[in-house]
Amino acid sequence: MSFRPRSLEAGLRVQLRTFPVVFVQGPRQCGKSTLVRHALPDWTILDLERPGDRAVLEADLEGFLAANARHIAFDEAQRHPALFGALRHAVDAHPGRGRFVLLGSAGSALMRGVSESLAGRVGLLELAPFSAAELPAARTADRWFWGGFPPVHARRGPQARAHWLDAYVTQFLERDLPALGVRIQPQRLRTLWTMLTHVHGRTLNVSDLARSLGVSSHTVNDHLDVLEAAFMIRRLAPFHANVQKRLARSPKLYIRDTGLLHFLAGLRRPSELRTWPQRGSSFEGMVIEEIAGMARERTVRPGLFHWRTSTGSEVDLLVQDGRRLVPIEIKLGSTVDPRALAGLRQCMKDLGLKRGWVVYGGNERRELGSGVVLVPWREVVARNEDFGLGRT
Repeated sequence: MSFRPRSLEAGLRVQLRTFPVVFVQGPRQCGKSTLVRHALPDWTILDLERPGDRAVLEADLEGFLAANARHIAFDEAQRHPALFGALRHAVDAHPGRGRFVLLGSAGSALMRGVSESLAGRVGLLELAPFSAAELPAARTADRWFWGGFPPVHARRGPQARAHWLDAYVTQFLERDLPALGVRIQPQRLRTLWTMLTHVHGRTLNVSDLARSLGVSSHTVNDHLDVLEAAFMIRRLAPFHANVQKRLARSPKLYIRDTGLLHFLAGLRRPSELRTWPQRGSSFEGMVIEEIAGMARERTVRPGLFHWRTSTGSEVDLLVQDGRRLVPIEIKLGSTVDPRALAGLRQCMKDLGLKRGWVVYGGNERRELGSGVVLVPWREVVARNEDFGLGRT
């Protein structure tokens, strides 16, 4: 099937007009190399997982960069750590913008190399799997159940898609992580990952996970760091402000791709989602990822938080755009009980916010009074609602 151009293409071109090196990070198989091929058709891409391409650099790295001074992209750049320092010397010796692109799927490991060697010389972008906005409208329901990885949507039928997700999880645990120097028992990490499907959308209690897994809290935190650095999970931090209330201190946890969430939870067909007890939390996580992607496109380093007081008032998502805060509540239902919005109104009052949004599964956009706007999910997908992000 054919897909729409990725929304990050414009951001990539902007960064290339600003920096000599642009680093595009994201999970494996999310479409990073396809993005570069589509947006930069005249560029050369070296895949550093291919022995032949890696051998070219290992033979004479500095000589290669001197002879190929522009329009080179390095896929899976973390496979050759010496590249980062060599790129620093290359761009300092011959200053210029838009010369190199790095693609990588291991967040923390690659970021250390980039930050230590290329500080001030590199623009940063994050590519996620397909958002609902990047797929044809007819596939929005597919996006919820099957997630956003492009190879999933290139396959037909639930069995073929489930087989791909199974292979993805297995390869990630047994091949990708060990190749990056991560030494964790694959089965233990898979067990933890599966346990997280029951925590999805809830406040994270590391002690409970550690007891269930039979390891220390420190070990669980280390494992969560690995999954987060590889873009598999999101820990949504609590928002803290100078208000006279006790606020939650623990993050909420989400498995970022709903296809992986449902697969690890044992769901194999879209019909099973209708009766799944965590259906609402699954929808909430998908909406958060959709808005997170929009925020990355339209703002500079957006902050993403949840808000919860000790008395139970809460808001699913707070997006920080500079000094501006955007509170967003997420409801799966086609109707919204105004009484269910007490937490949103309390948040707006406590933080002095004049506008709040409710994304829901219905079809009608309405003003609910006191600055609260009811926004249909389809309006978010169509980008008819941007929550004011990036506006001056």
